[in-house]
Amino acid sequence: MATIEKSIEVNVPARTAYNQWTQFEEFPRFMEGVVEIKQLDDKNLRWKANIAGKEETWTAEIDEQHPDHRVAWHSTSGARNAGVVTFHFIDENTTKVMLQLEYDPEGMVENVGDKLGIVGRRVEGDLKRFKEFIESRQVETGAWRGTIENPKV
Repeated sequence: MATIEKSIEVNVPARTAYNQWTQFEEFPRFMEGVVEIKQLDDKNLRWKANIAGKEETWTAEIDEQHPDHRVAWHSTSGARNAGVVTFHFIDENTTKVMLQLEYDPEGMVENVGDKLGIVGRRVEGDLKRFKEFIESRQVETGAWRGTIENPKV
């Protein structure tokens, strides 16, 4: 598994950044290559994305979700990936969003892309577009304030 860690400061309160991040079906508006996300229930998502020129689909389960602090997930089918996004209070109007992503590149094209750092640049671009999206609005498109606990802990 390859690991990418990126962060960005956004000029909105942690609550606003977190609330927007929980609107998973909005991800195609700022994530390159993400075609569609369907939220199946509070914990399960179905993703459709273009990866290395081919369409991939997978399902993911949210393992842990704590309002204004963190969302952690892992894939349950399709492309293997897992990660966590955390929200760090800087001040009343500034939040550091940190994303850690683990993924398993499949095939020659994805492995070459991984070696060239393409995925890391894509994640960095996604975070910049998230910043532009939420800062231009200054308000989230919705919110889900529920808590999901990791039963494995």
